[in-house]
Amino acid sequence: MNDTPPPPPPPPTSPPNNPASNAPQGGLDQEQDRRAKLARLRDEFQIDPYGQRVDGLITLAATRALYDQASDAAAKENAENDHRPVAATAGRVMLHRVMGNLIFMTLRDATGDLQIAVSKKAVGTPTFKIAKLLDLGDIVTASGAVGSTKTGEITLWAREENGLRLACKSLAPPPDKFHGLQDAELRYRKRYVDMFANPDVLATFQMRSRIVAGIRQFLNDRDFLEVETPMLQPIAGGAAARPFVTHHNALDFDLFLRIAPELYLKRLLVGGLPRVFEINRNFRNEGIDRSHNPEFTMLELYQAFGDYHAMMDIAETMIHHLATTIGGSEQLPFVSSDGEREISYALPFRRAKYHDLFAEHNGFASTDREKLLAKAKELRIENADKLDHDVLVNDVWEETVEAHLVQPTFVIDYPASLCPLTKIKADEPAIAERFELFISGMELGNAYTELNDPDVQAANFAQQLDGLDGEADTEEQTFRSADHDFVEALKVGMPPAGGLGVGIDRLVMLLTNQRSIRDVILFPLMRPGNG
Repeated sequence: MNDTPPPPPPPPTSPPNNPASNAPQGGLDQEQDRRAKLARLRDEFQIDPYGQRVDGLITLAATRALYDQASDAAAKENAENDHRPVAATAGRVMLHRVMGNLIFMTLRDATGDLQIAVSKKAVGTPTFKIAKLLDLGDIVTASGAVGSTKTGEITLWAREENGLRLACKSLAPPPDKFHGLQDAELRYRKRYVDMFANPDVLATFQMRSRIVAGIRQFLNDRDFLEVETPMLQPIAGGAAARPFVTHHNALDFDLFLRIAPELYLKRLLVGGLPRVFEINRNFRNEGIDRSHNPEFTMLELYQAFGDYHAMMDIAETMIHHLATTIGGSEQLPFVSSDGEREISYALPFRRAKYHDLFAEHNGFASTDREKLLAKAKELRIENADKLDHDVLVNDVWEETVEAHLVQPTFVIDYPASLCPLTKIKADEPAIAERFELFISGMELGNAYTELNDPDVQAANFAQQLDGLDGEADTEEQTFRSADHDFVEALKVGMPPAGGLGVGIDRLVMLLTNQRSIRDVILFPLMRPGNG
């Protein structure tokens, strides 16, 4: 085997197609200038401007933490007494200043910024010339002593010929250093630029990962087993939503990207797993707004011999734990459409009945059909007089109650007709043992005491399909289905259980104080366009 790397390819004779409308002002000219430097680095200095493996690197934050004031002061007093700590690090060039025979650069990585100083005397003429050719956005490695400047700024002072190396030449000019990448749509399309140009964005996604890891640890500590269920499903079940449809060529039948994993997870309870959870993607072919993205991440969990009260305990304990350990406080700010508020995650969360909240915010009982129709007319709800009573109540409820649920609130005891997968209350057959958790006017979680009677489940499926034959399109934004194999699974026997779903993206929005779901999804869905 020949271990000699192949020579680098020759630089293109002209830049690739890149519409000027997508480039920063002067972007094409800047790219041509950078390509000229790329050719010079290859031809004159005989280096690979795209780097190679480097061992022993530490982060910029870890490099900064090595600073020792006493050794730094001693080195400044006597150059022969230089015992400053040394480090090797890497980062992207965010600031580049040439001051005669000294160059100062600010590097950035996922942990923050650090100043690097390159002295011609310390690194030699060839390396210094390479340092002068660097552009903003280039990625470099640097090694040397960790000290400070005369003004006290912690700085890594590059040493010797290999004290600075180019790891990757950037051909695309970065955003303006004073304003960053600010256009919202461009930020979402070019997240790879957004993350290094706006450190707060990177911090948000680092926190997202810690939140998801925290959820996994919380559930693992309570003996829940993480599982994976199908993304491609022959029946779009577990929720009422419009699915994405695809076709399997080899077997010649349609499949649906899942709208919920619920019915598969409950099959696992039938199979003997007592506590299961899944954190994964759901897909709903519906609208996009501040709190909705067609592809989103959900936590769903099921506990044998639990109920919706057990799910409340898990939900509030878990969210309180995440707020205090990752968010750092029981009181966290959240900016909504009507300004920033403090959200209290102190235990316990409020519990309020669905029908009580309706009366509180509308001034009449949900059973008063005449007043309900008048309210629906005021709210301009279409075809109100033709809607089932409970459906109309819920339409009015969503318009008049949700926005008022700012502090964490469990809304409990929903109309049973709206909850085909939920067990009804033994002493109130019109009420389902269900809750939804609202924070800052957003639905964050949904939970049931799970229905495990196969005959009642079969009847509920039949009822929700009644009248839809051949008219599924009239459902507009909903898609309803009956999973007969799930009914067969219930005939085998599923223990009494509680089930809970929590929207991960919305939870991250709350805990990181981000107003839009697009700000907590790395690559949100965007309309096709130049980018």
